[in-house]
Parts: sequence; C-alpha cells; structure tokens
Amino acid sequence: MRIIRYIVLVFALVLWIGGLSSTVSHWLYTVGVIVDDYRYGDLYRISALSQFKDVQPVCSPSNRASDTASAHLYIIGDSFSEEQRIGREDFRVSYYKRVKWDFPKRIQLDTTKRNVLILETVERHFREHFAQPVDDLIVEKDTTLTPASKRSWWQWLNEDFHRSDVEERLASTLFSQDWAFWFKELKASITLNWFDRASAGVSLSRDYRNIFLDFDTDTTRKKLSSFVDFPDVEARMLVDSINSTADRYRKLGFDEVYLSIIPNKASILEPNRGQYNHLIERIQHDPLLRVKTIDVYSSFKAARQSPYLKGDTHWNCMGRSLWLDAVHKQADL
Repeated sequence: MRIIRYIVLVFALVLWIGGLSSTVSHWLYTVGVIVDDYRYGDLYRISALSQFKDVQPVCSPSNRASDTASAHLYIIGDSFSEEQRIGREDFRVSYYKRVKWDFPKRIQLDTTKRNVLILETVERHFREHFAQPVDDLIVEKDTTLTPASKRSWWQWLNEDFHRSDVEERLASTLFSQDWAFWFKELKASITLNWFDRASAGVSLSRDYRNIFLDFDTDTTRKKLSSFVDFPDVEARMLVDSINSTADRYRKLGFDEVYLSIIPNKASILEPNRGQYNHLIERIQHDPLLRVKTIDVYSSFKAARQSPYLKGDTHWNCMGRSLWLDAVHKQADL
C-alpha cells in the first residue's frame, strides 16, 4: 500500500513539475503522458463546444525551396507564420529565418543574395506591433565582434520555469486527454443550451455557426477588436511607423520589405457584427504608405468558403494557400 502511495505521489509530482517546466512538459509530450490540447483548435480548447471540434489538418508544403535560389527570406511574425504552419519549403529561397514579435534575434545578411523581409501580423495585434519602433531583427555586420553570451544556469532555470501561467499549464498537463474533453463538452453544452452562454474567452456569431476569439469582437478591449474606433490620426501614425521601419531595414541591407496583415476571423465571417473599422483596407490603401503589401484581405473576402478552421483562429489549408499565393505573386518568392 505504501508503494502505491509513493507511486501516485511521484506521478503527481512529475505532472506538477510538467506544468511549471518547458523541458519536463516537452518530455511528457514525447513519452505520451500528455497530449497537445490544441489538436482540435484553439477556440475549441477555450470553449469546449463539440460543434467546433475539428482535427487540425496537415497542409501540403509548396516544395519551392532551393539551395541555389538567389533569395533569402526573413519574417517577423506571429502565430500564423509559426513553423507548424509556414516553413522554408513554401518559398523559392535558399535561406529562411522567422522570428517572433518581441523576441529579438541577431542576424547577418549575405549581401550577395536578395534579402527580403516580411512584417506579418494578425489584424488584432497590428496596432500594438507598430506603436513602437520594430527592432526584432538586429542586423549585425559581424556577429563574432559581439558574440552572444552564454546563459547561466540561473537564467536557464528562470526561462524554463513559467510561474506566471502555471495554472493554464497545469490544466493542459492534467486535462489534455479526450476523457477530460468529454466532461468539458458536457458542461459547455449545458451552459450554452440552458443559459445561452459560452466561455468568456470566445464569442459566437449571431447564427451560432462560427466561433471567434473574444478579443476580436469585444469592443471594451481597446485596439484589439475589429469593431473599435480606429481614428485617422492613429492610422497616419502607424503608417509613419511602418515607413520608418522599412526605411531602417533597407539601410541595414534588406533589398525589399513587405507588410502582411492577416484579417481577424470575425472581420471576414461576420463583418456586420458591429461597426467594422476597416483597419486593413485603410492601412493598405493609405496614399502615404511606402511599403508594398501582401494583400490577403481581398482574397479572403472573395472566397466562397471560409478560409479559417472551424474551431481555430487560424486559416485552413485553403486560407494558407491564398496567403502563399499572394506572397509568391507580390514578392516573387
């Protein structure tokens, strides 16, 4: 009996540490103790509404990459350009580097190549990304002059353990299996059918056929929703910020800089939900904008089918293909 108690205690301790540590959590994923709780979509994960449960597809890569291509591509991007969605194989390039917003990386440019930079952002975060100077790619002529310092064990430990989001990580660790989703679905169904309420993190379309991130529709969340005021003076300031960012990166050695704003799901599937601010169109068509844009808003609006996953904020394979087609056409990559 004592052995059983010790086994249970050790197992619980491992799960608890997995909720705190990225390294332990990754190991638990590897051995199959916990599974990806985003596998049916991030909006399903938040809402647990079974009608939006959808296995995430694996989209076919474009297979355009070539070691002899003359272009090097760099992307400063958010979750739409993460490695599970976009990769080097989707572009006709010989080198590819993607960095996440607010996580600066040092790079060197090969001046014998065509260096291209894409500034990719989802609509909801566009205003915050360009409200300050963009410096997520730090271009250096010779990184050997200022080598990156090695992390101390204390720095590694501080980065590996996440105390701020421990509750969410523990929930993912403990309740990521299908049996837990069944209970969550039951509770969510009762709450919606009996009280006409969904999770606080999402909102449903008026016909209940689509689900959105609450940030995209809640007008009390300033500068995130598609339906909050977007004054001309702020639009002009952001255009100036984009121009300044592009000018600086060109001086640092980039041959071309492009802007790509990915529409919020609600902006495409339910634009009449409120007073849509038309942020993307106003920025892309501003006469003072000196940066070429990779326009996917127009093709998303014209699409006969939804370019978004049913239970996720991100695009489906068709939406992904539309974006890549726009990149290939505009930037010739």
